Amino acid sequence: MSQENLSEFVEAAAKEFGIPGVAVGVLAGGREFHAAHGVTSVDHPLPVDERTLFHLASVTKTFTATALMRLVAEGKVDLAAPVRRYVPELRLADEEAAARITVLNLLNHTAGLDWNLIDAGAEDGSLAAFVTKLAELPLIAPPGARASYSQAGYNLAGRIIEKVTGLPYEKAVAALVLEPVGLSNTFFELDDVVVRRFAVGHNRDEDGELRFAQPWKANPAHARGDNPGGGIASSVSDLLRWARFQLGDGDGVLPAGALRQMRESTIELRASTLGDAFGICWFLRDVDGVRTIGHGGSGNGQFAELLIVPEHDFAVVSLANAGPDGYAFNQAVVRWALEHHLGVVARDPEPIPYDDTRASEVAGRYESDAMNLDLATDGHRLTLAVGIKPELRQASEAEMPPDYPPAAIGFLPGDGDEYIITEGGLKGQRGYFSRGDGGAVVGVDLAGRLFTRATS
Repeated sequence: MSQENLSEFVEAAAKEFGIPGVAVGVLAGGREFHAAHGVTSVDHPLPVDERTLFHLASVTKTFTATALMRLVAEGKVDLAAPVRRYVPELRLADEEAAARITVLNLLNHTAGLDWNLIDAGAEDGSLAAFVTKLAELPLIAPPGARASYSQAGYNLAGRIIEKVTGLPYEKAVAALVLEPVGLSNTFFELDDVVVRRFAVGHNRDEDGELRFAQPWKANPAHARGDNPGGGIASSVSDLLRWARFQLGDGDGVLPAGALRQMRESTIELRASTLGDAFGICWFLRDVDGVRTIGHGGSGNGQFAELLIVPEHDFAVVSLANAGPDGYAFNQAVVRWALEHHLGVVARDPEPIPYDDTRASEVAGRYESDAMNLDLATDGHRLTLAVGIKPELRQASEAEMPPDYPPAAIGFLPGDGDEYIITEGGLKGQRGYFSRGDGGAVVGVDLAGRLFTRATS
């Protein structure tokens, strides 16, 4: 690892993937290396550097979980306790589930909650208002039965923080985590962001041209109600400080044992790009025999990736301001850093040759609360397309990220129910098909989320 080699790679990769602005940081051997390339916006360009703010989207969950773990360490929250101990007003579509869901179920995505509320319908956009609408959210499994990545679950966890501390979520996280760790360039409020240098997200239009993404955050309908699951903005310099904290002894903020507990497996994942298991928030993955923890985030034209290797005191941060190729850029950076510093090589599994019988069995539409996933075969290859439901686009006044067009996928060796995407903006993503009691395919997992087969 050298500054020159990192800078050369980052510049080449940014150009290859067509990203206007990127910022990368590596923590290795106690030293920090930074590399940035490009501009904050194609319309009003300013140079990107290690202090440029990017929207981190779901990387926010690592701050929410750590703040809650501090409350656990202080004896104010019990991971095994039902959420209703702290949020007694919680109502869900199933009363038994509402009574059984625990704090840990929220933090390791096993609460059985679908992805998120589409329209919280809350005039003030608060977490309290968000929680009052959760009875409208579909449930995809009984609590504890399986993992399915849920933004709503983390927003509910944020409400626990509010109720226990008596503070708004953002002020509570600042007091519990951001300020004591020294994260002076990490913010929730747009008022704090716009007075500093910040990256604008970009998406490609139908002609492939980049245009700036509006709104800056992807879910304005929820406003503050989405902050615990995805509302924070930060920089490479602060995220490397965050990684140092996670690798340390807690700095008097959190017991070292609590930090270690967060990276211990709580539930295994099958054929998931997120990793082999969930810890408490963290995605746990073995890469070439080395244990890693990490978390990614995707917003409206902005992508973030944080990966930590505890046994080597190593971390890499990658931030990019264009979709969908920002995801691919970040993955390329992480793989390069692992290989060039640790000699760790990440390899995607190879799919088996096309099988028309298998392809025909899984072809069809699958749905989550917000998105459609369409699988189709032409007798020669199987493709997967992911898109926001058209009725949601039509009902929203806000611009939404573009859909992912059909891209080839291949089945992986084994029972034939696992797959990998082999091209396009989601290249390398893995998942699996689930079957009902009669053996028919009833669902598909992608990016850690369950999509159920449409019945009509």
